[in-house]
Amino acid sequence: MSTADHLLLILHVGFAIFTLGPLTVATMSTPRYIRAGNAVVLRYLALTTRIYGLGSLGVFLFGLFLAQGKFDQFWLSASMTLFVVALVMLLILERDQRKVLSALDGVIGERAAERIAEKAPDQKPDTTLDKPGQKPSEEPVQPRRTETTLDTQGEQSRIAALSGIVAVIWLVILILMLWH
Repeated sequence: MSTADHLLLILHVGFAIFTLGPLTVATMSTPRYIRAGNAVVLRYLALTTRIYGLGSLGVFLFGLFLAQGKFDQFWLSASMTLFVVALVMLLILERDQRKVLSALDGVIGERAAERIAEKAPDQKPDTTLDKPGQKPSEEPVQPRRTETTLDTQGEQSRIAALSGIVAVIWLVILILMLWH
């Protein structure tokens, strides 16, 4: 192997380690936070999926350059095909993450509006002091964590299934690479 090939191999393995690992963790953690109704964490997980999904293209590109046109080998063709399948699944998974986020944002917005409506418009905030020297308390409207609704159950199940399948695909590709 030439120095350029060694550099490509280092970049290929480096991109695989630093993109596929966090990508897999983010996608596999998503169903837990859907069940908890935690929209803040889900927003970060969706962003992580998007960024590291794009970064994983580096693994594919450096692998293509490393192959040097020898696409007739079974392990290489199978690995590339599986990688493309995993990327398509990641696109579907990211779409479902966005759907769940918009559904949760809607539920949180409705609950916040209900809490605001419960307070009479002419009612002033509670300015009683519990302890001497304490400032008047006015609680901001905080959205509560919500339970998942039937609307997100399909996306939650699909995200769990697709993230597991994508993780298995990464392992199969790893086995094919090491077996070669």
